[in-house]
Amino acid sequence: MQKSPATRAPQQKKPKGQIVLAVGLPGSGKSTYFARRGIHPLSSDTLRLWLLDNANNQLHQRWIFLALRYLLRLRLLLGRPLNYVDATNLTRKERRFYIRMGERYGYELRALFFDVPLDICQVPNRRRNRQVPKEAMLRLAQRLCPPALEEGFAKITVVSPGKTRRP
Repeated sequence: MQKSPATRAPQQKKPKGQIVLAVGLPGSGKSTYFARRGIHPLSSDTLRLWLLDNANNQLHQRWIFLALRYLLRLRLLLGRPLNYVDATNLTRKERRFYIRMGERYGYELRALFFDVPLDICQVPNRRRNRQVPKEAMLRLAQRLCPPALEEGFAKITVVSPGKTRRP
């Protein structure tokens, strides 16, 4: 006996692709991870360089992230299967937009969580041309909330110094 349309279980659509969010403190290795793999992510630092002529300029965050989200939306509308976002994405609130966008456009959300202690992040930060001030690093570390599947992620890969694992 065939079920009526009202009682049929909803079918899961295959995702059109993935949105992969990097999550981690400055100096945790996000940009290096992408560079070593030949991945060119949408990057808040790159947008600061392009739009403000300085990757360190933190004065216009609203505009930088409007541009980043707009570019991601364009990629999704163009049907790009893999979409990487390189920004700190420290809190659930900061990640919520991407999760909603994935749902809206039929993309699976994944997280790359760079689980690197603050003291280790400060070492490469001190060697950078664009250092994040120590006080700012402390504030960012206090805001860091590891990503969780309950937020809407299909998969979370944890990247730690010297190893990568899936929870």
